Amino acid sequence: MKIAIIASEYGSAGNAAKQLKNQIKAVSTREADVIVALGGDGFMLQTLHTYMKRGVPIFGMNKGTIGFLMNDFSKTKLLSRIEAAETLTMHPLRMTATTNDGEEHHYLAVNEVSLLRETRQAAKIQVTVDGKERLNELIGDGILVATPAGSTAYNLSAHGPIIPLGTDLLALTPLSPFRPRRWRGALIPNNVKVSLRIHEPQKRPVSAVADMHEVRDVRKVVIEEASDVTITLLFDPEHNLEERIFTEQFMS
Repeated sequence: MKIAIIASEYGSAGNAAKQLKNQIKAVSTREADVIVALGGDGFMLQTLHTYMKRGVPIFGMNKGTIGFLMNDFSKTKLLSRIEAAETLTMHPLRMTATTNDGEEHHYLAVNEVSLLRETRQAAKIQVTVDGKERLNELIGDGILVATPAGSTAYNLSAHGPIIPLGTDLLALTPLSPFRPRRWRGALIPNNVKVSLRIHEPQKRPVSAVADMHEVRDVRKVVIEEASDVTITLLFDPEHNLEERIFTEQFMS
């Protein structure tokens, strides 16, 4: 098994990578069968985007703050941990954002696609699911669509639901909604197409963000699961992502 080791440039991740490279013969990411990523969740997200289309499994070890997507760090038994690891596969979201001048931008998102107001003016957004209008006008700071893996990130901060893995659902969550005042979002199947159209896009400009990729001044955003792209993560059996998401629902 050929292993590549990459590390965040922040904190102690670099020193941790040197410790691992002293014990195993690491290869480049081009040659690797498995990529070991050292850092926090932000670095893992960056790594997933960089190597997403290669399909190579990624084993993360936490050298950041929270490390929700990471395994615990240890400088020993790396090979045996990878061999015993459980595999989690998932599909990202595909965002197609059309700007006010008609340009189309395409990005993938592991966690969520969010629409955010750019100015003091509240956003006004029409919500359509599989061609059927569900909300003519959501007024507020914006809205997001989150995957199960991303449901404990921005979505949770916006009081959206935590989604256990394997449920084939997405979270559609409003951000500081003013109208409809009592709407708190919805759980939707992961095979639907969500279309979000901006009312008064010149007066009330909105940006669309797919993880770390931002498109400003959008007038329409279409979101659907990218079933043709598969992400593979490796987790220690005793500390897998599914268990973390389940546990998160009982934390105060």
